[in-house]
Amino acid sequence: MVFSSLLFVFAFLAINLSAYFFASTTKQKNIVLLLCSLVFYSWGGPKYLLLLLAMSFWSWFSACRIANANAAWKKKTWMFLECLVSLSLLGIFKYTGFFLTNLQYFTGFPSQIPNIVLPIGISFYTFQLLSYVVDVYRGEVQVQRAYWKVLLYCSLFHQCIAGPIVRYKTVADEIEERHVTIHDIADGVRRFSIGLAKKAILANTCASLADTLLAADKLDSVAIANLWIGMLFYMFQIYLDFSAYSDMAIGMGRMVGFHYLENFNYPYIAVSVKDFWRRWHISLSTFFRDYIYIPLGGNRKGVLRTYRNLFIVWFLTGMWHGASWNYILWGLFYFVFLIMERLFLGKLLDCIPKLFGWAYTFIVVYFGWILFRFEDMGQLLTVLKGMFDFSGRSLISMDTILLIQNNCFFIAAAVIAITPIGKIIRDKWYASAQRKEQNPHFLYMIDAALPAVLLFLSAIALVGNSYNPFLYFQF
Repeated sequence: MVFSSLLFVFAFLAINLSAYFFASTTKQKNIVLLLCSLVFYSWGGPKYLLLLLAMSFWSWFSACRIANANAAWKKKTWMFLECLVSLSLLGIFKYTGFFLTNLQYFTGFPSQIPNIVLPIGISFYTFQLLSYVVDVYRGEVQVQRAYWKVLLYCSLFHQCIAGPIVRYKTVADEIEERHVTIHDIADGVRRFSIGLAKKAILANTCASLADTLLAADKLDSVAIANLWIGMLFYMFQIYLDFSAYSDMAIGMGRMVGFHYLENFNYPYIAVSVKDFWRRWHISLSTFFRDYIYIPLGGNRKGVLRTYRNLFIVWFLTGMWHGASWNYILWGLFYFVFLIMERLFLGKLLDCIPKLFGWAYTFIVVYFGWILFRFEDMGQLLTVLKGMFDFSGRSLISMDTILLIQNNCFFIAAAVIAITPIGKIIRDKWYASAQRKEQNPHFLYMIDAALPAVLLFLSAIALVGNSYNPFLYFQF
């Protein structure tokens, strides 16, 4: 079950919220959320629910042992065992096929590669559980003695399968006690409806256009413009797709009193690669910073150690996204540009107009998404060559021109959605009314009507539409 489905919006979520607000105590509300989360997770495969239960139990047990330990070496031993077991399980399910395929390529062994299905959300909830145990080890959070509350934390259907990666300390107090106001519910519904519209209307359309222009069986013959424009639609799709799920997760959390941190901050307006990664998938970036980069020494132990630490972080960032060489190359691609910005490019970007910094960053990110999209290295090279093959390919086809003309209004809407234009206009409108000591009645009416309008348009987009991909399920 995905958030952007009629079944989820009008059945599962409606039942969940009805049961939640019918419950009277925080404990009862938590039980409702836990049961619904387990049903939601098992919808795609009940057998992997056992893995979620087992991993959360192990992390709960390890954290309790760390809290009870009376010697530093005991704490370290349990911390090591937690990392070993959790990361080993993640490795088995996510990377066994990748490692065996490469081993087979070089040695001929094994003769057959086992087909291991990747459990939904394992990358997200593994990192959440690891962050919880590490924070207990560091003394940054109190250990949770109730196993079912740790299970609730890591299995909450709002964020279990697609993020953001929520730290336990962010929600620890709210698991124990929270109060939902009308303002919370209104903000949550608004945020959810915006996310649903971004996914159902914008991201799905971008995906359809990108797949049409970048059809795998036509990559070696399509016009140059097909490749460039197709990748631009993919660039829009991956942001709209993933940020939409974060919007919906944050909105659903807000409806029931959880305040998840932001996961995106308009990354396509970034003026450097460093700035981009402060804005893109913030929960993952901060995870690697706090649990890998800084513990390795960060930038405190000399230039060479800093570069080594950055290399490890970006290698692992690529690996986290998928068990394929293109993801590793994608991570190291950013490592190279971040090193260049540290050495000289960052100072240059500070001295030139922001527009040039934005153009540079946009181009880097654009080509990064080419590495990200194509797992097949043959297809990747075909696309990169085809983009600059001015002698062997036509520049643009009539079909592509018609496609752009037929979707010009949609393209304009997508551009507005990936920028803070709407937010800036809305904030200035409110600020202007406050300065004039006036009530912006018309803006209040728009804010009140917007969720209903977006839900209606999203429902229309989803009715009968079987094309509803979600890129981050594979990660």
